Amino acid sequence: MSEALEIAYGDFGRVALLDMDRGLVRHAHPHCHVLLKVEGDDTQFLVGDRVVRLTDEQAVLVNAWETHAYLHDPRRDAAMILALYIEPAWLGAFRHNWSASGAPGFFHEPVGLVTAPIRGLVRDLAAEMVYAPGSKRIRDELLPGLMVALIERFTKWREVGLSLREASRRPRGDWRVQRAIARMRGENGLGLSAEALAREAGLSRAHFYRLFEQTTGASPHVFLNAIRVERAVEAIVGSDESLAELGTKLGFSAPAHFSRFFRDHVSVPPSVFRSIVRRTAAATL
Repeated sequence: MSEALEIAYGDFGRVALLDMDRGLVRHAHPHCHVLLKVEGDDTQFLVGDRVVRLTDEQAVLVNAWETHAYLHDPRRDAAMILALYIEPAWLGAFRHNWSASGAPGFFHEPVGLVTAPIRGLVRDLAAEMVYAPGSKRIRDELLPGLMVALIERFTKWREVGLSLREASRRPRGDWRVQRAIARMRGENGLGLSAEALAREAGLSRAHFYRLFEQTTGASPHVFLNAIRVERAVEAIVGSDESLAELGTKLGFSAPAHFSRFFRDHVSVPPSVFRSIVRRTAAATL
């Protein structure tokens, strides 16, 4: 069973050190997402429609809202993976145009060859998370250093982002899709189905799905599940409510359904996620 060894959570997003021996369903995140191997066997991910390898020499790079899945090979031993889910606003504090990491196309390719210095930064961050969880070095030094190195190597960062004039002219996508997204993010949005949203838009299900994927890069189902995961993470970390209560608020009919959903998307059950994050927060130096 996959295990979360440590999780760092804050205004930067989250960083998880995972020992992975179980696949994850196809999903997406509102962040840029970087996967780096720490030790163990090589493994692979499905990014969009492309299967890519995660190795000592190669990172996996996933854009915001880009669908992906972990494809574990049961013939191989577990891979220890450093998974970065980084908030665009936090990156924008380093260079203003890096806030574009929340938009499609930030990474031009789903893989990139890592350098020896990057491998060293990965090992340093993973070691700090294991031996000094809650260390201020994680947020103030190690994570920024690693993200700067990754962005400078794997993006055309000097060209990232549009001018205000270009941004004002950029197509916004179909207005019916934008309205559906606003409904999903609304107070009662998690209880909506894609079929209900299609009816509200006055479109057939097939047409609605096609327009939605053209606008966001993800299906309505994957997009809604991504919103549900992020709300679950925020509630698990920031609330003292029971997981059963949280699951009900998020639209799950039974605690077991919520736990399975969270594990299939995040790799560990919500109870384990809460325990690790709170343990790390208590150890903050």
